[in-house]
Amino acid sequence: MDKKNIAVVMGGYSSEFEISLNSGAVVCEALDASVYNVFAIHILKDGWLYVAENGSRQPIDKANFSFMANGEKIVPDVIFNTVHGTPGEDGYLQAYWNLLGIPHTSPNFYQSALSFNKRDCLSVLKGFGVKCANSYYINKGIEYKAENIIKIVGLPCFVKPNRAGSSYGISKVNHLEDFDAAVQNAFTEDTEVLVETALVGTEVSVGVYKLDGEIKAFMPTEIVSENEFFDYEAKYLGQSQEITPARISSEETERVQEEARKVYSILGMSGVTRSEFIIQKGEPYLIETNTTPGLSKESIIPKQVRQAGMVLGDFFGSLIEEAFKARG
Repeated sequence: MDKKNIAVVMGGYSSEFEISLNSGAVVCEALDASVYNVFAIHILKDGWLYVAENGSRQPIDKANFSFMANGEKIVPDVIFNTVHGTPGEDGYLQAYWNLLGIPHTSPNFYQSALSFNKRDCLSVLKGFGVKCANSYYINKGIEYKAENIIKIVGLPCFVKPNRAGSSYGISKVNHLEDFDAAVQNAFTEDTEVLVETALVGTEVSVGVYKLDGEIKAFMPTEIVSENEFFDYEAKYLGQSQEITPARISSEETERVQEEARKVYSILGMSGVTRSEFIIQKGEPYLIETNTTPGLSKESIIPKQVRQAGMVLGDFFGSLIEEAFKARG
């Protein structure tokens, strides 16, 4: 049986590109070389390139996403997408790959675009009964009054870019006088800002994936940050504890897993996603859902895979096979 050609796509145009490169490197290392021909593809602002193990680089032909490797022209059988942020998490690349007829491991372009826009995604999910924090929206260039917003969401509150990840541009505001600076910080990442009530409870993260048509949820990971919230330093520089399984009751575990599967189903997701919740008084409140979650060694999904007794390479392989089957 011929080995499938797998393009592991990483990088992106956002502040998260280095994190994405780490995710992609983990996938390349974990995939079974006896089953797949694995090619590392860097999609960066300064070019799209196939980067070989020896460091040599070949440009990507955007007409069909092909590249030269060992003197042979390669068109991927499946794309394993690990791009965080634009253009790999907001639907642009998914739409492009769909037009080319190349299957990929991430959700489809509309699902990716919707979930990347926190404001729109939460608005849709609220209509299906998913509990979320009180929120308010600010667009750059439109005047706002901090006092009026605080009356709606209260203090403390979170001010975050509407379309960004890895906690870039997020601030926790405890005092009214700090609100404007937090908004300006969020505007460094996006022209749209989301302001949310700071929920009080246990923060958990739940990975969800589909296997043979069945939606499955990993055991939740509890997030215990050394900082005021789960910011960039807590996520990637070791300033947090990530405890799997979370130290919550069996009822709360089942409830948050059920809610994570519900979100996956409502949005019509595919591949692996990761949803963040605050469990407040026994009820899970959705914070956001990520369609290309981090897969680096510091990331939550690989830890949940191992906790479930699965081998990382086998899990990644199952995502590839699901994507390949779905193209028909």
